Amino acid sequence: MPFVQSNGIRLYHDSFGDPDAPPMVMVMGLGAQLLGWPEEFCELLAGRGFHVIRFDNRDVGLSQWLDDLGDVDLPGLMSGDLSTVRYRLSDMVDDLAGLIGALGLAPVHLVGASMGAGISQQLAVDSPELVRSLASIMSTTSDRSVGQSTLEDPAALAVPPGADRATAIAAEARLHRVIGSPGGETSDEELTRRATVAHDRAHHPAGMFRQLAANATAPDRTEALRTVRVPTAVIHGEDDPLVNVSGGRAVAAAVPGAELTVIPGMGHDLPEFAWERIVDAVVANAARA
Repeated sequence: MPFVQSNGIRLYHDSFGDPDAPPMVMVMGLGAQLLGWPEEFCELLAGRGFHVIRFDNRDVGLSQWLDDLGDVDLPGLMSGDLSTVRYRLSDMVDDLAGLIGALGLAPVHLVGASMGAGISQQLAVDSPELVRSLASIMSTTSDRSVGQSTLEDPAALAVPPGADRATAIAAEARLHRVIGSPGGETSDEELTRRATVAHDRAHHPAGMFRQLAANATAPDRTEALRTVRVPTAVIHGEDDPLVNVSGGRAVAAAVPGAELTVIPGMGHDLPEFAWERIVDAVVANAARA
């Protein structure tokens, strides 16, 4: 079945490749569904000898939505009021641990992107017995002095709450144009197609804002990352406007023995021109385990 119970909630997942191959779990970022890991990208990893599992985090996609917890007061959050933070990043770490346990996968190769990499980093700190190797893509340590956005107002790029279908799709496509890779131009038609598929599968902005609050209140992991002993690859776009490459450099500096790959022309996405290089880095790191 595509659903499992984990940490008291229901998570949706799918997979690629031989179920008897070493498991590789893909953890996507803020507000993104498992569609953020393109099928073709997952097939590349599966073709290199892994059983690739991707899933929807809580509050997005086909996993359980937590609307009963209430909305986030975003202006209040930005001014330091944490009273409407509905759950923490640690809860999403527990979701991941529960998924691995429910599917009987441990230990796994973990590949996380953006907030998903933060979740993966923390699992490697908290539960090293569950993790065989770690790949952290376009992320940071949650140290607020690194990885800052170079965009003037990232919050302004969010899909407007209550927007109709056409407006929401256009806003999502525009967001990915702004944060995407300048080194590999994706057509407006393709960005609109992806936004349409994601919207029609599961459009849930309230969940994205609850995830945002969880990520925004995550503690600095720098010192904790110094305890990580699994092979670690850190991959970051040199031209990432949402999470500056200094965030990736900080992760690599914190984790003992981590190997850093910086990809010119890559922004805050997984551009097709970089797939082979990303896959090579992930696979080489898994081999170190």
